[in-house]
Amino acid sequence: MKYTLILTILFLSCNYQVNNCVEIYLIRHAEKDRTDPLNKNPHLNENGKERSLLWNEYFENNKIDAIYSTNYNRTIETILPISISKGIKPIIYSPSNINYDSFLKKVKGKTILVVGHSNTIPDFVNGLIEEDYYEQINDTVNSNLYIVKKCSEEINHNVIQIHALQQ
Repeated sequence: MKYTLILTILFLSCNYQVNNCVEIYLIRHAEKDRTDPLNKNPHLNENGKERSLLWNEYFENNKIDAIYSTNYNRTIETILPISISKGIKPIIYSPSNINYDSFLKKVKGKTILVVGHSNTIPDFVNGLIEEDYYEQINDTVNSNLYIVKKCSEEINHNVIQIHALQQ
């Protein structure tokens, strides 16, 4: 009986720790059509459409509970294949109106994908990790994948580049 009680407490504490964690993937939109420099809301170009399929392939075997996107053609089109394959409707957010503490409480215990822009994604990551660590993304780079894992007060973060999937 004593051992059962101890095992139960250990199990519940481990389970609490896992449910207290959040994993957030953050990407910049895929390559956009640059033929009209005055267009503030361009669609993806052909390379961008290919990258959106690459992101879908990358996340194919990853659990995603929610997808957050800014309300622009290029961001929505970047995550559209993922949204369709996972059956998840994107949640539209405004980068200038993010309260990171509220966001983290809302997504606790989940795995989240966030898509934004060269100047908003690094800021989003910095807000999550509470440190001015990442700089704006070069305008020609669309391959960065930022990963933030937070369990209670422990935060791990890194950035990798996804150019093509390994066979």
